Amino acid sequence: MRIADESGLKELKNSVLQERDSLRPCITICGGTGCHGYACEKVIAAVENEIERQNLKDKVSMRVTGCHGFCERGPIVVIYPEKVFYQRVAVDDVPEIISQTIINSKIIERLLYTDPNTGVKPVHEDDVPFYNRQKRIIFGNNGKIEPTNISDYIALDGYGALCKALFHMTPDQIIEEVNKSKLRGRGGAGFSTSKKWAITRASKKGMKFIICNCDEGDPGAYMDRSLMEGNPHLVLEGMIIGAYAIGAHEGYIYIRNEYPLAVRNVGIAIKQAEELGLLGKNILNSGFNFTITVHKAAGAFVCGEETALISSIEGKLDGPRPRPPFPAQKGLWGKPTNINNVETLANVPLIIERGADWYSKIGTEKSKGTKIFSLVGKVNNTGLVEVPMGMTLREVVFDIGGGIPKGKNFKAVQTGGPSGGCIPESLIDLPVDFERLTEVGSMMGSGGMIVMDENTCMVDVAKYFLGFLDDESCGKCVPCREGIEKMREILTNICKGEGEEGDIELLEEIALTVKETSLCGLGQTASNPVLTTIKYFRDEYEEHIRNKRCPAGVCLDLISYSIDAEKCNGCGACVRPCPTQAITGEKKKLHSLDQEKCIKCGACFETCKFDSIIIK
Repeated sequence: MRIADESGLKELKNSVLQERDSLRPCITICGGTGCHGYACEKVIAAVENEIERQNLKDKVSMRVTGCHGFCERGPIVVIYPEKVFYQRVAVDDVPEIISQTIINSKIIERLLYTDPNTGVKPVHEDDVPFYNRQKRIIFGNNGKIEPTNISDYIALDGYGALCKALFHMTPDQIIEEVNKSKLRGRGGAGFSTSKKWAITRASKKGMKFIICNCDEGDPGAYMDRSLMEGNPHLVLEGMIIGAYAIGAHEGYIYIRNEYPLAVRNVGIAIKQAEELGLLGKNILNSGFNFTITVHKAAGAFVCGEETALISSIEGKLDGPRPRPPFPAQKGLWGKPTNINNVETLANVPLIIERGADWYSKIGTEKSKGTKIFSLVGKVNNTGLVEVPMGMTLREVVFDIGGGIPKGKNFKAVQTGGPSGGCIPESLIDLPVDFERLTEVGSMMGSGGMIVMDENTCMVDVAKYFLGFLDDESCGKCVPCREGIEKMREILTNICKGEGEEGDIELLEEIALTVKETSLCGLGQTASNPVLTTIKYFRDEYEEHIRNKRCPAGVCLDLISYSIDAEKCNGCGACVRPCPTQAITGEKKKLHSLDQEKCIKCGACFETCKFDSIIIK
């Protein structure tokens, strides 16, 4: 069925809503990649079977949604309309959910989330601390719609913004509305979205392209993947509006092949939009033509950079190009090309539908709207969080993230992916926006946020990220190729106890050279982990170099394990996990640890419940 015009879209929306009203309650099950790791597909099958077994098809519906964000609590089940929130649901729980909650409206306490700080068990999703401090204007619908069903998206006003743009606004008015919203790119640089669009639109070089960048390669970051998996039509709608505004008739979605679920769902979404006349030739009989091709990427981190991404689509060797000319002037196959990342495009329908005035009230003066962060590391509540720009790190880590596990102390948080900076505890009240993060030596990046506790070695952290960047550097320019490798070498020596006086100063000198002379964003930001860890944790570098000691007890060449004679009660728990039989001793008697056999794997330390394993 092809939708003829704006009124046809409204009619379809109303028919979907009427059908839904007769199918309450609704059991939604998270079907994102995170929950697949917890075997959500078995829970989905169990719910389907139980509904059929109890002849409830006419009384209850089921919807497999995208990621809900609270990934460590999967599989997640939310029951509408009350929004009862169940977590870590197993197949054996399903019959009880149907018989107790669906039929008898009773809550199953063991399936509720327990706040580790207060012990409270909220019943409703909106009352869960992880969610109630967020502002989920982009990510919120992930848990409400089935991503492979375009009707779900349309029921929530989907493609309404496209109709408004095509029939009630000119391309210049669209760009001006985006300009008034002050939307900035969410891919890392924070460049003005409207300015990019305006430059591309102003070009008179014939054919133009628009590209959606879903080459998300930061360790631990999966915001774009989850949007593509859970709400692909939101991204498509933003992309079509952008294409209309700049005068492009062909678009590409550049997406990592390692994201099979996202690749599948966006492919289905494109086909569904084409069938309804929302994509392709003569969209909604407006006279506007636009097609989208999915380009599956091979997974090179450097292809997140615009010009390297373009080279990849063209079939050339991955690598950045000198700029200018910029892609908006000369991009894909030499034609004007606009590139936005997934989250940037997802903002566009909201801005067009609700207006720039509404959007610009969210966030700070120069950083408007919300930002989705991948909150991972040493934090109780890991997952995806969407917060207004300007929320402090403390609020994100402690109010939403639930603080540090096992009562340990917060030490630092790294923002912006592997090229981001490490921000210390003294700056925990820093508002999170583009300017403030840059001021302290970090950056927004695509939205990675890695929390570190007291047992994190900051020298080791810098070495880890430099190792990642060294491996991912394309090697095209000398400063990046040689500079990152040299910094990695120095950091490795320091962690081995082979550091020398002057190494810190040498690191700073190389880091600044790489930052100022590299060709692309990878090299220009690669020094951030080194410069910030030296700036805020210089004492740790000095301990490693001068005293050959790792204060955090992480660097293997600088630590040793021993047993505290006063605390060891001979329980034997540490003996079993030791892979080299380095620990011996009779039951209920003091154990001993053979230093020559010990490989410092830490298994004994993690197992001991009496703090009798000492790291020096």
